[in-house]
Order: sequence, then structure tokens, then C-alpha cells
Amino acid sequence: MKLSTKGRYAVMAMVDLARHSRERPVSLADIAERQEISLSYLEQLFARLRKAGLVKSVRGPGGGYRLAHGSDGTRISEIILAVDEPIKVTRCEGGTTEGCHADRSRCLTHDLWAELGNQIHRYLSSVSLADVVDRRLPSDGHPAKALAPAQLAAE
Repeated sequence: MKLSTKGRYAVMAMVDLARHSRERPVSLADIAERQEISLSYLEQLFARLRKAGLVKSVRGPGGGYRLAHGSDGTRISEIILAVDEPIKVTRCEGGTTEGCHADRSRCLTHDLWAELGNQIHRYLSSVSLADVVDRRLPSDGHPAKALAPAQLAAE
């Protein structure tokens, strides 16, 4: 599976937002600068994230964006799906029984790749923005320890 720039940048921007929006809304210009992402590209992504109900915009001086559901309530899979990134690894069209072969049959490895896609979706659904910000991602099958704020600031 290859995750496109759209999905990766949306997750990067949302992690940045989760990390910096605890006290005030965050401007897209600030996110763009910190993450080295084009401001116009971020505007397109945040339009989709807002439409999906993942972020709220705050107008006026000091305005910007906030998370709609907090960092614990926002899953990585939601972000990727909100920017129209399918989480799939087969060539077959979703929602159909037809396969990717010219005769519309499924290849012998279809179920293998379909289950891999399901596992990826389950994993991304199990990870919240807070998990990423606090570096609580599992590695080698064991949950990672959350770093203290002083350790995060040092990195």
C-alpha cells in the first residue's frame, strides 16, 4: 500500500494542530511553516477536514483551526478517509464482487491483499492523534511509553 502525499500531509497537519491548539486556534500559515507544506495545499486539505467534521474554524483576529473532537477523539483513519484517501491494497473496485482481471475474475491473491487492507484500516483506526502526539505508538508488539512533556520539547 502506498499512502499518497494528500493522506500523509493531512495526518502531519492534524498532528501539528493537536500539538499546538490546546490554548488557542492555530493558523494554517503556522502549520504550513512548521511542517513545510504549501499553504494553498493545506487550505484544500482543511476544507475537506472541516467538511468531515474533524476540525472547526475560528474567525477573526487570533483565529485559525481547532480539533472538533479533541486529540483523543480523532482517529488517524478518519483523517485519511476525510481527504478521500482509500485504505486498500487490491486493484479491484470496492463494493463489488468483480475482480481486476480482464474477464472480471479475482486473482488468487485477492483475499490476501484485502485482509492486509483490513489490518491497516484496523490499525489506523486504533491510533488517535493523542497517541501520535504523546508517542504512544506500539512497536514490536508492545505499546510505547508516553514521553514526558520535557522529553517532547527536547526532541
